[in-house]
Amino acid sequence: MSHVEQLSPPITGNTAPNANADTVSNWIEAMTLDEIEIGARRILRAAGKQILLVRTEDAVHACNNRCPHEGYPLMEGSVASDTGACVLTCNWHNWKFDLISGETLVGGDALRRYPVEIRDGVIWLDVADPPAARRIEAALENLHDSFEDHEYDRMAREIARLIKAGGDPLDAVRHAIDWTHQRFEYGTTHAFAAAPDWLALRDRLAGGDPALELAPLVEIVGHLCWDSLRWRSFPFPEGTRDFDPDALVLAIENEDEAGAMALVRGALASDAGAAALDGPMSRAAAAHYQDFGHAMIYTYKARQLVDALGEEAAPAIYLCLARSLVYASREDLIPEFRAYGETRSGWDGGGGETVDGEAFRHLGVKQALATAAAASGDPGALFDALVSAAAWQMLHFDMGYMHQDHRPVPDNINWLDFTHALTFANAGRVQAERHPELWPDVLLQLACFTGRNAKYTDGDQDISRWMVDDPLVFIDEACREVFDHGQFEYIVSAHLVKLAVAAREELLARPDAPWAGLMAASVNRFMHEPLKRKHTTRTARQALGFVAAEG
Repeated sequence: MSHVEQLSPPITGNTAPNANADTVSNWIEAMTLDEIEIGARRILRAAGKQILLVRTEDAVHACNNRCPHEGYPLMEGSVASDTGACVLTCNWHNWKFDLISGETLVGGDALRRYPVEIRDGVIWLDVADPPAARRIEAALENLHDSFEDHEYDRMAREIARLIKAGGDPLDAVRHAIDWTHQRFEYGTTHAFAAAPDWLALRDRLAGGDPALELAPLVEIVGHLCWDSLRWRSFPFPEGTRDFDPDALVLAIENEDEAGAMALVRGALASDAGAAALDGPMSRAAAAHYQDFGHAMIYTYKARQLVDALGEEAAPAIYLCLARSLVYASREDLIPEFRAYGETRSGWDGGGGETVDGEAFRHLGVKQALATAAAASGDPGALFDALVSAAAWQMLHFDMGYMHQDHRPVPDNINWLDFTHALTFANAGRVQAERHPELWPDVLLQLACFTGRNAKYTDGDQDISRWMVDDPLVFIDEACREVFDHGQFEYIVSAHLVKLAVAAREELLARPDAPWAGLMAASVNRFMHEPLKRKHTTRTARQALGFVAAEG
């Protein structure tokens, strides 16, 4: 508390118990009252701190001289004092702080204040830092406050304060997931899916650089905040059932959210914990060509995220995943992909045809599915052919479709759409290696991707400038480049990190794969070609056409 108080007898020495905190005080002599007139301000440099002293009619206040917003000197600010308030304004951005209550009146971050005592006409300050536990708690509380307005720079500062206080940096992510998971109306988003990839880059490439260690955490937390900005929450149905993996798959298939949630909780309460969910969730994700491949990608990334954050994060992660699977759009039920179900039912693994990547580059969905079924006898060779075709198609994406404004809604295609085939291939391969019964689904769904993307390619393009000498060396460099991606939209940065990490995983697993060069080149082009995200004219034309045609 900042106040003027005569203590008798005066306390001597630099340390004394602090009644307001579980720590040792560090009282220092600042200056005499005569050295700071009423209405004046002085700077004190002590204990590695730059402290501003402000004297008003009835008190002396002490606070950090640096504004907690961007560090500008509060010595150059303005002070307005009356009964019950002493407001200090930073004149750079008009942030305002009440030096009596400690409240930030305009702005976000809290201003550090220091206890003041007047002893026989001398100003003493307690410059001891609060206990680490309290500083960690405050950083997390303030991080939560920053979510209301998605204050990205404040998120960075609060996580930095958490780290400075000795807290676990990953607690910022754990708490962000806990704060937001019930605000995802349709479950998992790219915010969850990109998180383990950001953490992987942090672990592998930060190299002790504090900025590179912090940046991925801010991206994760900011994306969770952005995707969960809702007027209301969407609580998960209550209840727990003894875990039955087949029952969970059936509940998801029947779009029974309450049943799925109860079974997820049952799994997490079992001895196996989150590990019990990987198999049935993967089966549910593969049961349809659905959600444009996101279902399988999200399932793979959920397991990775729990591995990174620990079992304590599993309930929020898997409840969101189950919800997203329940509500996933099932594209195999629409005309374009309707051949999928029949082809999957007829899959026997006995197809003896030999195929390579060129076989799938220009085939439509139905023809691609039939060709895949005919080559089902060698899943490894078929996977290579499909991945090769997907990489070639991405490398040859016709950007005219991204810029057009006279085409119908189904042709609203851009770079992000083309990344999904490769990130799905990565997730599908890993999950199918863990659960081999998934291979037919993974391969046929890859055929759906190549069949869908074929019409949006231009094979006559000169792609020589995108080819690289060493695919894995290039991808490693691309992963480093992602740290400073420069993209405003989280959805874009999420696709950048997901694609780079997926490509690296695939190249590490198969450095001599026939598609290695094409995959690296496609990533190269994606990262360095322009991406048009807002289509004002196209949106207007399509809206007018839609409204004109509706009944």
